[in-house]
Amino acid sequence: MPQRPVTGVYAMMGLVAGTALQLQQSALFSPGAYVAIAGAAVALTMVLGWWIKPARSRAWCVLALAMVLAWGCTGWRAAAFQQTAMPAAWEGRDVRVEGVIVDMPQTTARGVRMRFDIEHAWAQGMPIRLPEGVMLTWYGEPPAEGLQAGQRWAWTVRLKAPHGERNPHSMDWELWLWSQGVQATGYVRQHRSVNGSDNGEGAPPQWLAQTARAPVAQLRGRLLQAMQPPEGASAREQASWGVVQALVTGAQSRITRADWQLFRDTGVAHLVSISGLHITMFAWLAVALVNAGWRRSARCCLWLPAPLAAAWAGWCLATVYAVFSGWGIPAQRTIGMLLVVVLLRTQGRTWPWPVVWLTVLTVVVLLDPWSLLQPGFWLSFVAVGVLFATQPPDRNRREKKYRHAGLRLLREQAVLGLALAPLTLLLFGQISVVGLLVNLWAIPWVTLVVTPLSMLGALWPPFWQLAVSGVTVMIWLLEAMAAWPVAVLYFAQPAWWAAVAGVLGCLWLAMPWGWRWRLLGLPLVMPMLWWQPATPAWGQFDLLALDVGQGSAVLVRTQHHSLLFDAGPRWSEHVDAGERTVVPVLRALGVDLSAHMISHADSDHAGGAPSVQQAFPQSQGLGAGGVPCQAGQSWRWDGVHFQVLHPLPTGPAVRAVHTASNASSCVLQVESLAGQRALLSGDIEARQERALIRAGADVRAQVLLVPHHGSTTSSSAAWIEAVQPAIAIAQAGYRNRFGHPAPAVVERYQRAGVDWVATPTCGAAWWRSTQPDQVQCERAHRRRYWSTLPP
Repeated sequence: MPQRPVTGVYAMMGLVAGTALQLQQSALFSPGAYVAIAGAAVALTMVLGWWIKPARSRAWCVLALAMVLAWGCTGWRAAAFQQTAMPAAWEGRDVRVEGVIVDMPQTTARGVRMRFDIEHAWAQGMPIRLPEGVMLTWYGEPPAEGLQAGQRWAWTVRLKAPHGERNPHSMDWELWLWSQGVQATGYVRQHRSVNGSDNGEGAPPQWLAQTARAPVAQLRGRLLQAMQPPEGASAREQASWGVVQALVTGAQSRITRADWQLFRDTGVAHLVSISGLHITMFAWLAVALVNAGWRRSARCCLWLPAPLAAAWAGWCLATVYAVFSGWGIPAQRTIGMLLVVVLLRTQGRTWPWPVVWLTVLTVVVLLDPWSLLQPGFWLSFVAVGVLFATQPPDRNRREKKYRHAGLRLLREQAVLGLALAPLTLLLFGQISVVGLLVNLWAIPWVTLVVTPLSMLGALWPPFWQLAVSGVTVMIWLLEAMAAWPVAVLYFAQPAWWAAVAGVLGCLWLAMPWGWRWRLLGLPLVMPMLWWQPATPAWGQFDLLALDVGQGSAVLVRTQHHSLLFDAGPRWSEHVDAGERTVVPVLRALGVDLSAHMISHADSDHAGGAPSVQQAFPQSQGLGAGGVPCQAGQSWRWDGVHFQVLHPLPTGPAVRAVHTASNASSCVLQVESLAGQRALLSGDIEARQERALIRAGADVRAQVLLVPHHGSTTSSSAAWIEAVQPAIAIAQAGYRNRFGHPAPAVVERYQRAGVDWVATPTCGAAWWRSTQPDQVQCERAHRRRYWSTLPP
């Protein structure tokens, strides 16, 4: 290969590597520091360039320079963005803002979520500085004027810095908001405030004008409004309409959570979002139509050959569709590759496929460095790379194009399923066994039937009903296949070395080589499939207090058993912490739940229990919704002693055991063989604390789950003195409306010399009986600069 292409490849590799390196920083330097370091690297490279003569050495020098430049550029962008973060002084306070909705609002379980750019902000009658990009939620029914992109509004809002739950192997919500340019989240205050009316902060929302901003989002919104299910439509039909809406406008929030889970379990989630396959099909249709029309004009063909005209027209129309549908990473990748192919065809040149692939990847990374950490990035680029790399040499491919179309489809699906299996395991903790078979019929069905009908509906709406019928049939078949035995397998998240080995092994197996060579990849795959995280030794246990917001969920593990104490809150009729947080974490840790104890029936403790029970049907139910708790119950697992201390045998707590009363909370004490204890206290209050002390219960423990999330009604001084904890862990929501944990309670523990840990600042908290004086915070263990709170 000529020297310039080699240098270019090294430069692109360096740009990607430098960007990836910067994303591993736990804290940022100042913007000037990044500029200075990058400038010094450029100067040093220019000096060394005079002394380095061999072309290969210069290529490595280019790679190093590109790495430093990409690292410095990404760091400078991040540091400059961080300097405009949400001021802590205005968090949780009423402020008046004026600005524009800049993206299509998305319907959620509790209201409407929208991206809003602030143009002016006031508080106490004075202008203040707030970040430009914020994510707002309008709870309840939208206003009479509607909520659409391009609208300018003035309203009173309450904002806070981006904050998401931080648990092992879970989605980083703060990273996603950062990559979207959002520096604050909040909600619209729809009613007049009692205290803010004098300064204007308490005024009701005011629609000001319809602007010309976000024209594409406005078109998407109008089309989405036109795509409404007919009155009287069944729940299944409404859900199918949501899939069609997502295919046309990119409004993926319209797809129900149940359908998303079904699509993931059957391996077709890529088909119900705007994928590269849909955009490629759209481009192919456009090329065919333009080519047929262009050939009819001799003048047009003399000006520009029909194949080139059709290629450029197809790319332009595909780009319009990609932008209209939301411009996700698969769309960017597809449009980029199509552009490179069209440019090369126009110039009569060809590039090896790795160069085309790397060029598009580099451009996407430079435009959005944080996309490197998104699952869609890896699934999209790895899938295309695998298809390129595994194409067998075939000189007579054109002659066999139609004869072997079915065999090629079968082979490509097998290759993709095999190559992407370790990635789906690493990213989602599961592998769809039926995915290969499902995709054989689902890809042509969605690509050739559902998607064209969905698009044609924009010209003639009755086509949408046909598309909905097609989706309903597809979901019926998917549900039937998802019910097959072993349709989907769940695995523990492997260690990084096992994951890398598994990816390499599956790629080796997918290569177009002889089977004797391919089988050499099997030993690399085995560690990933057989991986199991280490469990406590006999007689020891560990405790994981999950970050579930304003609620409680604690995992206790012994050598061969595990118990979940509470299951987190329920946020709406269809969304709870059990499904969204608890179950994915348990599966990622390789936990096969032995029992779950729900302390009492309050929704912040019991809301996720149905999802947990559905995911682990073999788990024994204790407490609310199962075998009632009562003091004196005890059992032993792997040398670890479990004992229920509350409710006491007499008193109102027993009569209220199936109610939501805090007085009925289960209190569980766990003790290792060496005598190290943990006390899980649910929502008991001061009265129950005194009752336990008077009853002579031995409540001493090294680690205490703070009662009632740190409410002032619990954690009395007598209780703290009786328990004598070394560490207190409070599970609460960030800036929750109850004010938990109360400052007075925190001070009470700290005066007693207790180490205080709270999930809003710690994230999920690990405690191990072998290290009773230490707590590992998830935010500290995996700290990144876009995290808004110090560990």
